[in-house]
This record gives sequence, structure tokens and C-alpha cells, in this order.
Amino acid sequence: MPGMGLTGVGLAGLILSYAGIAHTFIDGMHALTGLTMFVGLIFTAAGILDGGISTSKRAKITTLVIVAISLGFGLYALATMNTSDFTLTVVLILLAIALPAIVIGYIAMKKPGSIKPIGLVLGLAVASAMVIWVTAGSMNSDDMEIAEEMIDDEIAEGLTVGPIFAVEILKDSAQEGNPDYSPDTATVTQGYTIEWTNEDAAPHTVTSSIDYGETFDSSLISAGEKFTLDTTNLEIGEHEYLCIVHPWMIATLVIEAPKESTKIIIPEGAAIPEDGKIFYNPETINISTGTTLEWINEDAAMHTATSGIPASGSDGVFDSGILNLGDTYEFTFVDVGNYDYYCILHPWMIGTVNVE
Repeated sequence: MPGMGLTGVGLAGLILSYAGIAHTFIDGMHALTGLTMFVGLIFTAAGILDGGISTSKRAKITTLVIVAISLGFGLYALATMNTSDFTLTVVLILLAIALPAIVIGYIAMKKPGSIKPIGLVLGLAVASAMVIWVTAGSMNSDDMEIAEEMIDDEIAEGLTVGPIFAVEILKDSAQEGNPDYSPDTATVTQGYTIEWTNEDAAPHTVTSSIDYGETFDSSLISAGEKFTLDTTNLEIGEHEYLCIVHPWMIATLVIEAPKESTKIIIPEGAAIPEDGKIFYNPETINISTGTTLEWINEDAAMHTATSGIPASGSDGVFDSGILNLGDTYEFTFVDVGNYDYYCILHPWMIGTVNVE
């Protein structure tokens, strides 16, 4: 009975901790109650091995309650709360413990005193572990193949995050009258990802004001934390937002339609070095921030558009990779600056992008 009681108390504490019902000292709580539960299991197992399984109604009821709670919470957690990569491992370890214990308990109840607990435990544990290990190996390999296929599919579909537009929640913005969001009016091209960074010591939110957070809501952003918003599905137009903790902090987000890309042609014969030949058309282009350039290869040879200069190599800002005949590559320029680029296969091909 002491073992069953400790197990029940420990299990109840673990449920409170991991279910999010108790938010104070959660780390210490789940550690302490987990230890209590395992001590209870040890006492219970020792009692079973020493004198067999108790047949009293109280013991049976306690056991049933513990099993019911464990299974109920375990199934719920596995289905709705699980994010761990080690769930299968934990389940297999529990099975390796539980299966021999059940067999030993049954034999001890039917023929008390006729078994040698230690030898039987070791034998059954080894046998169970071998079966489970073989089964787990096949399951894990299947899961790995599925995960790899999912990753490959995502890469093939080109799932990438759009260009970043940065907004700061300014220091001391919690004081009414102080500057709050910078820029106060952010004009962003649809498809960009907006990133708010809280530079203030107080927590803040980024909450759409017209519908009280239905369009977007960051929840609390603590000091130094960030909130990102993908604008791909955000309606074009103005969106006023505020901080629900400090409602005098109000700013505006203006979503613009994506601009049509500006084209740069890699002309036919660009792979042949000749004086006066145009390798990128135009070779020098002046654009404003937020403009998307599209390189189109109209040459039969393969080419690239790689930021940097041939003497020092790529600087990592953008790189088209290999462009075959008819292939295109797009890049959106967010920051002001002058960007030289070249073809890594034909380093005499050089171009420049000036962003104002």
C-alpha cells in the first residue's frame, strides 16, 4: 500500500505539471513528483516480489485508479501535447519494464514462492528488450524515411521565408507620450515577413486594433523577444495595431501589392568573351528598396548571377545557382547599397545593382 500511495501521489503531481494546470515552480514540481512516482513503483515492485500480489479490495482499487489515470492522461498527452522526438523510446522502455512485471506478478499470485524473482526478471527483460529493439528498429527506419521524404518535398516546393522588414518597440515606450513603434507607419510589400523586436524593459504586444487581434496578435513580447508576421495572406491596405498592455501605443501597417519584377537578360552568346559585348542586360541598374530583380538566361550555356566579384568570390548576399537556358532567378533588394555580381562559370560576366 505505501508503494501504491506514493505512485498515485507522484503520478498526480506529474499530471498537474505537464498539463499546465500548475504554473508555479513547474520544473521542481515535475522533478519531485516524478521521483516520488518512481520510488512508489520500486516499493510496489518490492512488495510484489516479497509477498506476492495483494488481493485486498483496497489494493485492487488503488491499482485500478493508478492504471486508469496513467492510461487516460498518457493517451491524451500522446495525441494532443506530444512534441518530443523520444516518445517512442520512452514507450519502449516502459514496455520493457511492464511486460516482465506483469508476468512475474501473475506467476507470483498463482504460485507464490515457486519462482526466483531476480533470475526471472533478468531473463524476461532481456527477451522483451530483444523483441522490442527489433520492432523499434524497423519502426524508426520507416519514420526516418518518412521524415526525409517530407523534408525533400518541402525543399522541392521551395518553402522559404520572405524578406524581413524590421520594426522596433522602442525603449521606454511603456511611458505614455514617448515614441513607441519605429517606424510608426510601416509600408511593407505583401509577402514580406515583418519582425518586431522589443527593445523595452516592459512587455508589449502587437495586436490588430480594429478586430482586437483577430487579424494578428503577438501575445506578450518580453524584453529582447521578437514577433514575426508573414504578410503573404494579409489584405492589401492599412492595418492599425496597438499594444493591449499600453493602449496609447498605436502604429500603422500599410501592406502594398507586390511590385512587378524588373528583368535582367543574360543574352545569347554571353559565354563568349568579346570586347564591348553586353553580358547582363542592363549591366548596371538603379532600383529602389523593395524591388525584385529577375534574371532570365536566354543563352544556350549555363550561367549564374552571384553577388561579389571574381577576385574575392561570392559575398553571400544572393546566388542564383546554375541557370540553364530559359531558367529564371528572382531576388528582392531590401537594403540600400551597391551590389556587384558576376557569373562564377564565366567570370568576365560582371553586373552591378545600385539600390537607393
